[in-house]
Amino acid sequence: MKTTNILFLILLTVFATGCSSNKPSSDVLACIDVRKNYPEKEIILTDIANVSYVHLNTENSDYLYKGSIRCITENTLALLDMISGSILFFSRDGNPKSQFKRYGNGPQEYPLQWPYFFYDEAADEVFVCVFDLLQVYSSAGNYKRTITLPTKNKQLLEYDDQSIFVCDNQRQRRDHLHDSSYFRISKVDGAILEYIVRASNKNDTDFSVRHNKSSGSRSFGFSHLDKCAAGLLLCNPAIDTVFLYNTDKSITPLICKNPLVNKLNPKILLTYFMDAGKYQYMGLSTIALDEHDDRLPDKYLMRDKETGSIYRQRIILPDYKGYELCISAHNTLYNGKETITHFSLDLLKLKQAYSENKLSGKLKELVATLDENKDNEVYVMAVHK
Repeated sequence: MKTTNILFLILLTVFATGCSSNKPSSDVLACIDVRKNYPEKEIILTDIANVSYVHLNTENSDYLYKGSIRCITENTLALLDMISGSILFFSRDGNPKSQFKRYGNGPQEYPLQWPYFFYDEAADEVFVCVFDLLQVYSSAGNYKRTITLPTKNKQLLEYDDQSIFVCDNQRQRRDHLHDSSYFRISKVDGAILEYIVRASNKNDTDFSVRHNKSSGSRSFGFSHLDKCAAGLLLCNPAIDTVFLYNTDKSITPLICKNPLVNKLNPKILLTYFMDAGKYQYMGLSTIALDEHDDRLPDKYLMRDKETGSIYRQRIILPDYKGYELCISAHNTLYNGKETITHFSLDLLKLKQAYSENKLSGKLKELVATLDENKDNEVYVMAVHK
């Protein structure tokens, strides 16, 4: 009997310990108070990322552009020239690879001068979004196929080698708890492969909020989708929780926001949430609901994943004296292997900084070789540690 009692106590202790170490996510969910004035933290970029400088080679004038990086794969930088509508491809060290322009109104063309696109390097397929269609080309511009999308009111994000993740923004505005607002479609023909079921959240609020009498109700932004090593981050500005769609296709609440949107005036929206290296990064947009409907300056925050502390960003580029950067979802990409933040540095301003002895290291060496009248800008490439 004594032996049995001892065994029972051991099992009970193990059971209790197991329960206490596996608390429901709601018990340990991190939280951000959007009203709080968080302290500023200075971060040297090289402390959190491996930094390099890339000049996109312009020995061939066809690769001059006015635009920005849209895709970063293992071996390729893909950009859009906003002047011509051309899509250009460079190696990761800045050498031209290929380019094409299928701008037009034909059945195998894209009619928008500034199309949204993403690039599947393994399949050599470029997906260009045109209203409710995806035009698919090779990186040389050879037409492959057209995919009809199941919705026009969408956000798209390449998910894996087989599928594209879709957020139906119309359903988000109408009913942001509707299970079919998130789904995956096939890269081959656009068929819906899976609806993403997100657990209901009792603290959700309406996507539309009332402001002045003449304007009635208004919608603020759309859900933001960001990839990270753990899966896909689902950030809807209208609700109080950011969810993680895990690589095993489960849904996990990741961080909550308070107060709710409909409790605030001005309205403070968590417009994106992303994970990169040692930190999570968040963007807050504040909108004053008055007759002028003013939008106040955005705030850029960072949360230390180890300590849970939240700060306002102050990111310093050590090779450029007096130059500060901002890490956001708009300049950060996860390509399946690494998270990369890219910053564009205006070459004319760089040459001026060079003459004022504000540059150092490899950035100074690179700028010394460039001509501001005929060369492309310089990119800072920061691979998060």
